[in-house]
Amino acid sequence: MSALLLALAAGAVIGLALGALGGGGSVLAVPALIYLLGFTPVAATTASLIVVGVTSATAQSAHARDGHVRWRTGLLFAAAGIGPAVLGGALAARLPGAALTAGFAVVAAVAALRMLRPGPAADGTERVRPGRAAAAGAGLGAVTGVLGVGGGFLAVPALVGVVGLRMRDAVGTSLLVITVNSLAALAMRAGTADGLDWAVVAPFAGAAILGAWDGRRLASKVSGSALQRVFAVVLLAVAAFMLIDAVV
Repeated sequence: MSALLLALAAGAVIGLALGALGGGGSVLAVPALIYLLGFTPVAATTASLIVVGVTSATAQSAHARDGHVRWRTGLLFAAAGIGPAVLGGALAARLPGAALTAGFAVVAAVAALRMLRPGPAADGTERVRPGRAAAAGAGLGAVTGVLGVGGGFLAVPALVGVVGLRMRDAVGTSLLVITVNSLAALAMRAGTADGLDWAVVAPFAGAAILGAWDGRRLASKVSGSALQRVFAVVLLAVAAFMLIDAVV
């Protein structure tokens, strides 16, 4: 299969997950870029930030039109994560590829296990606890900067459990956080973007944007918990493969 077709297929799957779950799709972007499209770990994390940032911004605008973005909460999370995302982006360029791959595999495994566990119930009453929200946002920014993932798989549970948002509002708000964190991390990776293969990255991003629109429609028809379980099993297998590849 040609690189173009692989990029289109992978981008569609990642966009579908982002649109339906508010995160998670970005965790597949890096392994897809490395193992399917031949990117180095550093190039893959940079390309992932571009794809995830553009896709999240597009999907977030649709959720906002439906009234499912809580701007005050999302901006608090994002503001706390900007500094760590910038520092993480600078650090990632100096880490060896094997370390990035292993670190990514561990984060992906944690995300998969978190998705398989029952999430906290939200009462729908927004109760921002600034200290806890800022701490969660900072941790999210650091993960985004170093590993090139949007962090929605961490943002959604935090927005439900810490802030008390309903699931649909948490999904839309997480996309705002992902967009800001991705842009902040990219600010420190400008040099690593010069050598990217845009003939692959552009169609990858385009397919992800279209997939995100389908994901938003899918989320309104299929149980979110069922979608999470299927995605988590796939993600756990990918994490195991990447960890073996990094240490062997």
